[in-house]
Amino acid sequence: MADHPPRLAVSLLMLLALATLWGASYSFIKIGVSTIPPITLIAARTLVAGGLLLVILRMRGLRLPTDRRNAKRFVIQACLNSVLPFTLVAWGEQHVDAGLAVILNSLTPVFAFLINALVTRHETVTGPKIFGVVAGLAGICLVVGPAALSGFGTALTAQLAIVFAAVAYGAAVTFGRTFGDLDPMMPAAGSLIWGAVILIPVSLLVDQPWTLAPSQASLLALLALSVFSTALAFVIYFTLLQRLGSVGTTAQAYLRVPIGVGIGILFLGEAPQPSAWLGLGFVVVSVIAMTLPAGRRVRPA
Repeated sequence: MADHPPRLAVSLLMLLALATLWGASYSFIKIGVSTIPPITLIAARTLVAGGLLLVILRMRGLRLPTDRRNAKRFVIQACLNSVLPFTLVAWGEQHVDAGLAVILNSLTPVFAFLINALVTRHETVTGPKIFGVVAGLAGICLVVGPAALSGFGTALTAQLAIVFAAVAYGAAVTFGRTFGDLDPMMPAAGSLIWGAVILIPVSLLVDQPWTLAPSQASLLALLALSVFSTALAFVIYFTLLQRLGSVGTTAQAYLRVPIGVGIGILFLGEAPQPSAWLGLGFVVVSVIAMTLPAGRRVRPA
């Protein structure tokens, strides 16, 4: 049975909200790291967001498994999906614009495909996928190129760190397939909680957060990042999986790129270079090519 128009309209609004929340996360990070060190920012993000998801799971009558096998899987997913990429993006955004980070970090589908095709060999190589890889790599070159030509400086290192975060996300997508026996929200909650367990001791040792004096703007950005762009975004994401299916939900992947860049322009006063705009176009085309399956229609949930 087809999705009724009111239900479809709500689903599309939720899709737009999800793309906006995840697109805005880069601006929240940019504001947060202005006075909060990256490790402490991400430790707090994972703790708050993971705690909220645990509460939601309990409200649904579910408990996070604590056996050794699942704990090991949660730790691996935490490293791939939160500890490494969250921290790398936060560190990188101390030196590059939020909009640039959105563009570079949006290539997760490209790296997920490369890992699945070349390492695990679980992915079929098709023409559109190859086109998507080429377009995505061209987008990276257009964005990073000017910095690379000027030497291996801090800005280039920061951009490469954000690209490596996308590689980690790609690996997380591949490893996430091992959680087919659990409710989809459990890996998200488990990886965030274990991410906090890993990062909090590092934060206490390296940053000594009790000595910090974060600004009100940074604290509000951290709260928005944790509650809205992480916990609420995950709830919307898993709800959309039920309403639109996995194919329809992937639309947020290429919606959040221009939305994230636009938020940086409107609220942070960023002005991307012409090469970044051209790179943005290539990245959007790449993500569309990587996420739209050929010859299949989206079936309503």
